Amino acid sequence: MKIQIYDTTLRDGSQGEGVNFSLQDKLLIARRLDEIGFQYIEGGYPLSNPKDAEFFQRAADMDWQHAKISAFGMTRRKAIGADQDIGMLALRDSKAPVCTVVGKTWDLHVTEVLRVDEAENLAMITDSVGFLAGEGREVIYDAEHFFDGYLANSEFALKTIKAAEEAGATLACLCDTNGGRLPEEIAEAVLAARSVLSIPVGIHCHNDSDLSVANTLAGVDNGAIQVQGTINGIGERCGNACLLSAVANLALKKKGYEVLKEGSLARLAELSRYVYELANMNFRNNQPFVGRSAFAHKGGMHVHAINRIAESYEHINPELVGNERRVLVSELSGRSNIVAKATQYQIQHDAELMTKILERVQDLEAVGYQFEAAEASFDLLIKKVAGTYVPKFKRVHFRVNVESLADKPAETEATIKLLVEGEEVHVVGEGDGPVNALDAALRKALLPVYPSLGEMHLVDYKVRVINSAEGTAARVRVVIESQDDDDIWTTVGVSENIIEASWLALVDSVEYKLLKDQGEIASGETSSANLSAARS
Repeated sequence: MKIQIYDTTLRDGSQGEGVNFSLQDKLLIARRLDEIGFQYIEGGYPLSNPKDAEFFQRAADMDWQHAKISAFGMTRRKAIGADQDIGMLALRDSKAPVCTVVGKTWDLHVTEVLRVDEAENLAMITDSVGFLAGEGREVIYDAEHFFDGYLANSEFALKTIKAAEEAGATLACLCDTNGGRLPEEIAEAVLAARSVLSIPVGIHCHNDSDLSVANTLAGVDNGAIQVQGTINGIGERCGNACLLSAVANLALKKKGYEVLKEGSLARLAELSRYVYELANMNFRNNQPFVGRSAFAHKGGMHVHAINRIAESYEHINPELVGNERRVLVSELSGRSNIVAKATQYQIQHDAELMTKILERVQDLEAVGYQFEAAEASFDLLIKKVAGTYVPKFKRVHFRVNVESLADKPAETEATIKLLVEGEEVHVVGEGDGPVNALDAALRKALLPVYPSLGEMHLVDYKVRVINSAEGTAARVRVVIESQDDDDIWTTVGVSENIIEASWLALVDSVEYKLLKDQGEIASGETSSANLSAARS
């Protein structure tokens, strides 16, 4: 059975707190969704703002290979003809081939929100759907609060979707708008809707009870042929059903369902990262299927098992969704973790060296280091313990000066002296803060010898106090995330002095970049293919 995937990231997803897409962002995401095989892309509400109106005008001139672009809007206002309603006219003028019209299904909303009687509400649905269908548009009726309405007054709820069908809707999408229903309630109401309709039904769930994907699957199992949701589950309040999880479950766990186009599943992780980047949001590491931690293994017993039989601790092969297995290293690690990480250096059969590496990890973590989120620093640690590490430069000294004058912003200056290829280099860098100034000075000293550092930039900086009971003398852990054209990598530094901790993490980041470029170390935490695809 073919399941239609209807994406509403650009409309419902943009209602999430902190989410704001530019016009170009929306067009880029729509293009990527079309490439992967999404059948419907909801671009927004053309009456709500000029950006959404412009999106539809631009989309009308684009060549779509798989997707139909849908414009979203509400039923006509009360006591006015559909052909006179500005919302209806905006949908018509959007040029979108599909119009999704949302109407009231719950009698509470009819009488207390719209403040009309049930007859007028049915007329609003009929007139709106009929007007757009008469304009030659494919009309999807969006039955808002359907499941709450069915629970409160099933007879009236079913009348509303029947009215949409009779007016020309091609599909009735049943919405758990408040996100509060359970899978068994979804199943019952979907079956009831199908019993009164000749047109198919879809399912649109929110995640306020953390059941949006489960409720979506319940809807499909009971006859829904269209799944609506957003990439990464972004959306208002607790978000929407995550289409990545819904698609992966339907394709890999359920039997008899076809989704998207052939080869699309392997691009789900790439798609997740692409949308996070454009939305300027942090990745959710523990996101099912596509998160960086979805197939990460830390416990030594687990790693020992997956080294023998991967599926013993993985519910699917991570490559099926474009993800990858990661082995984390910490004080909980056993020898298997070290062996798995050291395989790329062909030293996994040296039992004595494996023991030394494990002991060094445990010693460092005892003073505050953590390597599960700093894999680049761990790669350097392996080379150091193995005796194959040759630093590209050595610190002689550094000094950071912060000067703050009355009524003026603080100025920061870093002075460093390094030995680079036997030559002493003494430079000064300025920055917005101590770390930025140190980074500027380090680059100034090294760029003449290592020009590839010009490709590298810092993308995240995190500080955590380890032993807070020590007050201002507490030890801190600094984690720095860096990126170049091919990779993202993370390094760590620990000290009682936040500047020293930052320097240690910064030096590891630069050393990793140089070693990687010269082929002396295996490259990074994010595959080049995924990173390149996410930027294209």
